[in-house]
Amino acid sequence: MATRTTGDAKIIGDRSGLPAWSYFSEEMLEEEKELLFRRHWQLVCHVNDIPESGDYMAMDFVGERALVVRGKDGEVRAFHNLCRHRGSRVVGDDKGHCRSAIICPFHGWVFNLDGTLRGASRPDTLPKLDPVKWGLKPLEMDIWNGFVFVRFKPGPQEPMSKIMARFDDELAQYDLVSLVPDGNGVSHEEMRANWKCVRDVDNEGYHVPMAHPGLDDLFGKNYFDEPFQDGTSRSFSSFREADSKLWSVRHYKNILPQVNTLDADHQRAWLYVGVFPNLVFGIYPDSVIFYHEFPVDFGKTVQRAACYRRPDEDRRMRIARYLSGRIDRITSKEDEQLIEWSWEAAKSSAYDGVILSDLEAGVKSYHDQLRKLYPVLNEEEPAPGTLAEQNAALVEAES
Repeated sequence: MATRTTGDAKIIGDRSGLPAWSYFSEEMLEEEKELLFRRHWQLVCHVNDIPESGDYMAMDFVGERALVVRGKDGEVRAFHNLCRHRGSRVVGDDKGHCRSAIICPFHGWVFNLDGTLRGASRPDTLPKLDPVKWGLKPLEMDIWNGFVFVRFKPGPQEPMSKIMARFDDELAQYDLVSLVPDGNGVSHEEMRANWKCVRDVDNEGYHVPMAHPGLDDLFGKNYFDEPFQDGTSRSFSSFREADSKLWSVRHYKNILPQVNTLDADHQRAWLYVGVFPNLVFGIYPDSVIFYHEFPVDFGKTVQRAACYRRPDEDRRMRIARYLSGRIDRITSKEDEQLIEWSWEAAKSSAYDGVILSDLEAGVKSYHDQLRKLYPVLNEEEPAPGTLAEQNAALVEAES
């Protein structure tokens, strides 16, 4: 079972947040793209998004392109979505099916579902090509409870199975491996803010009573956050027992059926698991969601999200899932406004930093994770062109 706290974490020492310059620095963003997004694990899909041979899922972020495909042997593999001929995408859609091979739409080079090169068009015009050497470039991949993660470059994180090990006992009752997609695909929402502002809003529940009437109606005072610990965080709330006022919440609580695999603590509760640097799982009795955000530039972010249902879902559970999704959609829109306002604030001449409440210990612990990787965040803004060098020197000095 995951280690539980009572939600009464205290902030020790500095209560200030990240410096304002870190939300507007193009140099900082490039460092984040390299370490946090290329060298940390990123979630692509669930294995049941690609149940048949030839099924694939693809995603783009920070200039990288990932492709996850199920082979003829039933194995799931990950590759760069990049043809070895001229660098074209070998698949153009985020989700699809290849009959028996992957065919590049540019010049028609053909790759087997295991990534090896089957053949180039007009082979008489080319030297003899080794099918492995000239096959699709593989990506480092790890599968945890059915969820497929990739990493573009070697990085500091352990395999996902180790990162998430402290949750294994608690999550076993949800049977995550058997989940199936809800049929609505993967959504993408654009926000006018630095990507870190998403984490700043999402890593605390202090704002729930004021900013999220739906969640407050569902949780009451039961919600609590646990700070980041070894790259993961946990938030939990059982449902408030009193009658709810809002239509979606009231009907959700009334119609949600019992799930025989769940213990009494989780039968009527929502659990959130955060994974550094940018991923959150929402684990509910009726469904499981994920959402994560990726920077486009220092003031533009795209959030990617999906929902999965139980394979044995009946009509009543389907209605419950619709209602929980409605609560989530409203909450996301409320957060989107707060995220954009938070980013705008740092531009103001009146902005001189923040002071964090003990109820925002999750934000503090997340910032501490960032500062550990980027001690330059403890300094004044570096002179142009010096951030990477200065940070590297600080990392070496602290090691």
